[in-house]
Amino acid sequence: MQPAATQPSDVIEVDRDVETVGCDGGGGPLGHPMVYYPIGHEHEVVCNYCGRRFVRKANRHGH
Repeated sequence: MQPAATQPSDVIEVDRDVETVGCDGGGGPLGHPMVYYPIGHEHEVVCNYCGRRFVRKANRHGH
């Protein structure tokens, strides 16, 4: 019997004015406790539990 596959990490785009993101791993049986990460001026932050990446949306000029 093979081990259960882990949930693939997702990339979630967030608006440029968002300062904090929350992640619960998507809920359900594959979820994890709700955790919050400051995204501040960074372009992305990664959840320590599930690997989801929260990435700032690019503006019209690609920045």
